[in-house]
Amino acid sequence: MTPGLPRDFIRAQDVLDGRLAPAETRRLEQQYGNEELLYGLDLIGVGGPFSRVTPWELEDERGRRRINASGYAATPFGEMPPVLTEFLHGYLDHNRAMGLAQQSSSPWRAALEANLVRLLARELPSHEDSQVFFCSSGTEAIEGAMKFAKAWRPRARAFISFSSGYHGKTYGALSLTPNPEYQDIFRPLVPGALTSPYGDLQALRDLIRRLGPDKVIAVVVEPIQGEGGVNIPPPGFLSGLGELCRQHGIVVIADEIQTGLGRTGHWFESAAQGLDPDIVTLAKPLGGGMTAVGATIVRGPIYKKMLGGLSSKRHSNTFGGGALAMAVGLKSLEYLVENDFPARSLELGKQGLAHLQEVQRRFPRLLETVRGQGLLMAMQFQPVVGLPLPGALKELAHEATAILALRELHNAGVMANLSLSSKRTVRLTPALDMPGDVFTEMLDRVERFAQFNPSSRYLLTNTPPQLLARLAAFAASKPKKRTPSDG
Repeated sequence: MTPGLPRDFIRAQDVLDGRLAPAETRRLEQQYGNEELLYGLDLIGVGGPFSRVTPWELEDERGRRRINASGYAATPFGEMPPVLTEFLHGYLDHNRAMGLAQQSSSPWRAALEANLVRLLARELPSHEDSQVFFCSSGTEAIEGAMKFAKAWRPRARAFISFSSGYHGKTYGALSLTPNPEYQDIFRPLVPGALTSPYGDLQALRDLIRRLGPDKVIAVVVEPIQGEGGVNIPPPGFLSGLGELCRQHGIVVIADEIQTGLGRTGHWFESAAQGLDPDIVTLAKPLGGGMTAVGATIVRGPIYKKMLGGLSSKRHSNTFGGGALAMAVGLKSLEYLVENDFPARSLELGKQGLAHLQEVQRRFPRLLETVRGQGLLMAMQFQPVVGLPLPGALKELAHEATAILALRELHNAGVMANLSLSSKRTVRLTPALDMPGDVFTEMLDRVERFAQFNPSSRYLLTNTPPQLLARLAAFAASKPKKRTPSDG
């Protein structure tokens, strides 16, 4: 047999040189990948592939350009930011440190561990003795946090999370994500995962009392819910939660995967709202949009309880802490700190929210409400069908509202994010370093989108009938259980 690649093997250089055509890319994705997802995205014209024009602007195969406010907060500096690509050239040329230092020290890992703990301790001095466990995603960071908490309170059995929350889709994280569409087929989930209403401190107090405080391992909370539609808790909720758990020795896990490191205008949104959690999980912005980095920051005694002595391999991650990921994370954190991007996010976010509020005031039949903190913003739309609908039809109509809004925003030149735990909501998560003129243009395009769709029914009437028919057929093929309505 003659060595070499098979004739149908796709070479890396072909992809790098752009020789894999967009149509062929879509065909291969739908044949070998997540066919239904890519088909659905392709139906509404947002499936790409897209190419980078600038870090903040993308182009489709027809040359149409759009400002990218999508990426689910995982692209803090846009696509292929020069600050990271230039650094990576130097890393690849000059790094001599071991790539996967699983059983030895690593200078890259050591530097990022130290910087993260020092940054957290600057906001929350009680974390001066904290330690870091690295992984490759946010859901893995949550899984690690659950194990650290359980090791600390081995006799307890319950985790409490909150309605409309999102913590990931691996088994433990999924158990804390009360979305029937994500959970139902996978039941039974991790035992003892319970849900309390978000923002209701008295309900949490009552639940802990019913269970018995000694039976609760941890309370897991997003300081602001992202997937839930940018839900901001009432003043005092997080600080009260912290005090309640502290009274009973219950571990508090702050899921800062979307809110942490500047997106909301603060380094750590939990600290800004008066919460001093025992465990903090980070991910999305830490990878700079270039690689996957997750981190679980844990108070020293809790960390050592699980990973002390000969039990130090009780939890591990093959690729967590790899030199390339740590190098990108280190440079990303450096760029965030040097430029004080939380302060910039706070200022731009005020401008952005004020603009969106004015659009909502002018077009109340399109937008029911807008919400935001820093550069985490949401638009909740009026339902495309105003008549009362029963159960599943109501949920489908709500889901269609956001999908059609996403399509119309795309046509107006803005790429946004769905919020599947809040079906009539679309999020904007622009890059933290997006230039001011680009940010203003993005908001102007949202306004033009509203002018073209002055009420939500225009989201239907501006969609070609044949496309609506195909979308209806696609929706009919989905599982019948739906996420409870957001209203």
